[in-house]
Amino acid sequence: MPLVMSIRSRFRAGAVTAALALAFLPAGQASAADVNNAKNAGFESGLSNWTCSAGSGTTVTSPVHGGTTALKATPAGQDNARCAQTVAVKPNSTYTLSAWVQGGYTYLGVTGTGTTDVSTWTPDSAAWKQLSTTFTTGAATTSVTVYTHGWYGQAAYYADDVSVYGPDGGGGTDPSPTIPGAPAGLAVSGTTSSSVSLAWNTVSGATGYNVYRDGTKVTAVTGTSATVTGLTASTSYSFQVTATNAAGESPKSAAVTGTTNTPTGPGPALPKHAVTGYWQNFNNGATVQKLADVQSQYDIIAVAFADATSTPGAVTFNLDSAGLGGYTVDQFKADVRAKQAAGKKVIVSVGGERGTVAVNDAASATNFANSVHSLMQTYGFDGVDIDLENGLNATYMTQALRSLSSKAGSSLIITMAPQTIDMQSTSNSYFQTALNIKDILTVVNMQYYNSGSMLGCDGKVYSQGSVDFLTALACIQLEGGLAPSQVGLGLPASPSGAGSGYVSPTVVNNALDCLAKGTNCGSFKPSRTYPDLRGAMTWSTNWDAAAGNAWSNAVGPHVHGLP
Repeated sequence: MPLVMSIRSRFRAGAVTAALALAFLPAGQASAADVNNAKNAGFESGLSNWTCSAGSGTTVTSPVHGGTTALKATPAGQDNARCAQTVAVKPNSTYTLSAWVQGGYTYLGVTGTGTTDVSTWTPDSAAWKQLSTTFTTGAATTSVTVYTHGWYGQAAYYADDVSVYGPDGGGGTDPSPTIPGAPAGLAVSGTTSSSVSLAWNTVSGATGYNVYRDGTKVTAVTGTSATVTGLTASTSYSFQVTATNAAGESPKSAAVTGTTNTPTGPGPALPKHAVTGYWQNFNNGATVQKLADVQSQYDIIAVAFADATSTPGAVTFNLDSAGLGGYTVDQFKADVRAKQAAGKKVIVSVGGERGTVAVNDAASATNFANSVHSLMQTYGFDGVDIDLENGLNATYMTQALRSLSSKAGSSLIITMAPQTIDMQSTSNSYFQTALNIKDILTVVNMQYYNSGSMLGCDGKVYSQGSVDFLTALACIQLEGGLAPSQVGLGLPASPSGAGSGYVSPTVVNNALDCLAKGTNCGSFKPSRTYPDLRGAMTWSTNWDAAAGNAWSNAVGPHVHGLP
């Protein structure tokens, strides 16, 4: 889109200018007396020593790179969330400026050097990334201003472990780190036939962790989880973890044993083009159905919904037997098996308009994965649908779904049903999550309803209720990194199925043709076709039944007949 291109061009220009400036700086050598001259470099004392513009900065406990807190700064309006600190330095000296960053577009720079002020930057990042540059002070320079900032209209950024490393400027430094304590809470969070996933508690003052298998170091990570791969099936291994920082390495944690799975073959594949329908586990005026009543055109049946529990991140499933005319759990389980015997996939959906499930840290991610896997074992579900309409943390939902995948294996079905606003940019959390799990993701069925006007991939504004709205918005996902087989069109089955955005099955089919074959387009026509487009989704099988199955009878055969 033009806005994105403009932003990136301005970033590139700044980066090139900084790079050219650095090329002419005199080389500096670190000495034994070099220190980190930044104060409160890890934000362990809140925003002490730092000043953030327009109240844009705060400290958070997650995500963090090292220690227990990090900076979170949020651009708003004409403010780019600049957080700065004045640092004492020595004249005629060379320093290395660095910081670990995550989230939206992030700048790191320095002014007042007395020579050439420099900066560096990174586009949005879902994981911690280190920014680093160097600068030289002038003959009369005794202090500089180091800063971080984001970019206008972009997502919040996080920063941690800032360093201005070089000769002691005399302004004082943070206390030297001490060797951290041994990690506690080490546990096996998932297994496959060739890997074991581990998770443990954060250690105060740690900047990284080493993972040991049977006494031998096998990997180093900065977070509190790791997956050890390349293991032999049906084999037990002993694991320990240590915490590290600049002062050294902690003693090893207590050992845990992880046993790899016995290998199994993949489950039956979905058809190339599939129809997804939500089945209502409640009575809201639509036709009440047992699972056995779901129309045969639906290839993936999403059971709506799982319920949150008092344990953060964990979910459960409560069949509404009373609301569904005495439908029993045993009948439900038998119907799941019967649908699967007919080649269908039955998954449990988490969220919905009123869903309150929150996965915002490592513990809740583990709880989510464990609880969903337990539901799969109890009811026979083939996977999970993510329909969290009240916010999503890309880092920890990614962690949760990868943990679930390690438990469930290659036949796991993962679908997502974001709202239109969630998929306008790859920097949005939903889009980030989809890209993070692209190798295990089945399909994203965005909800093209209950939406305001949105931008298409051509930068033009489109209103819901037209072929162009469907095709121009789908184009963002298709050109933004998802495979065509991971993109579906989500629409209500009848006017009663949504507050707004209902279109006739003919409009749905025309949009499918436009994307898959380049025919029946509106004013927007994609630059290429996507014959592997997965298909369509509807809310709900119940509203479809209430309307005489008009949606599935028209859209189902059309989807299955795509090239």
